[in-house]
Amino acid sequence: MTTFVLIHGGGGSAWDWHRLVPELAARGHDTVVPELPIGDRSAGFAEFRRTVIDAVGDRDDLVVVGHSYGAFTAPLVADRLPVRLLVLLTPMIPRPGEKPGDWWGNTGYREPDGLSEEQQFYNGVPAEIVAEAPAHGRQQVSAEWDEPWPSATWPAVPTRVLIGRDDQFFPADFQRRVAADRLGVVPDEIDGGHAVALSHPGPLADRLTAYLVTSVAPGGP
Repeated sequence: MTTFVLIHGGGGSAWDWHRLVPELAARGHDTVVPELPIGDRSAGFAEFRRTVIDAVGDRDDLVVVGHSYGAFTAPLVADRLPVRLLVLLTPMIPRPGEKPGDWWGNTGYREPDGLSEEQQFYNGVPAEIVAEAPAHGRQQVSAEWDEPWPSATWPAVPTRVLIGRDDQFFPADFQRRVAADRLGVVPDEIDGGHAVALSHPGPLADRLTAYLVTSVAPGGP
């Protein structure tokens, strides 16, 4: 039994994974779904990492999955725990010393024109799930936005980048370019948009568990 450590994105919560957790359980795996202290104005990357490590406890055989902005935290956890695999899901891939607030300009990101927030983040998600989403979002006021990413190197852990073919927030071409530039890898692709854990939880669980028997090499910027 593998433990999947699921790290939510910006303004997110454990709810973002609520459709994926039972799919992984049905395949015989455990999950840890921490909520980062994004509402704490004094919390930075150190506190984010500590929150995840405390939630993991003494579990082993770990796969850490960082969604979107959670990709800034996931490698920091992988650098401290005996992690089997690191998966960056529709991610913001950091560079050493980069402030999250600078990531957008550094990568040349351009916000999609003419799309609503729902279209950008929840395309393909069932309407009843989209209707629930606002009740589970959280205001992110934590301090890490202006902190340099503290890791000097990428962790020596096999790394996969998995992007959504239909992502309207981080389009596939953009994600391919950033993954090549920052990690020197060609990302894997899956049907679905930015919130693929909500739109395609079954196929995502299949992909994550398939990685357990696939040989991968460490990535790094």
